[in-house]
Amino acid sequence: VQLQASGGGLVQAGGSLRLSCVTSGIIFNIKAMNWYRQAPGKQRELVAGITSGGSTNYADSVKGRFTISRDTAKNTVYLQMNSLKPEDTAVYYCNLLENTAWGPVGYWGQGTLVTVSS
Repeated sequence: VQLQASGGGLVQAGGSLRLSCVTSGIIFNIKAMNWYRQAPGKQRELVAGITSGGSTNYADSVKGRFTISRDTAKNTVYLQMNSLKPEDTAVYYCNLLENTAWGPVGYWGQGTLVTVSS
């Protein structure tokens, strides 16, 4: 299983970006797909997630500004980020959770850098 994230870049505060994560490989039972981020000197944190059933969840810090969505035909999950703030600056990682007989197994993409200037 491979995850390829893209769409990061430099944007001014108040601007927007859309991140994409394309998955490839054989996946039998997706539990959820998530976006995490890690800012310099901080721990990686969950930003948004979408389950196989389509339920979504967001970190409080991004609610109302970020939207996670997916296109199953394209094996792609998106993160639309609006009203960006300097504190959103981080490397963003996509994550896939697969249900297995041994419990959930996680896969990670390589990360894409988002820089928000003030």
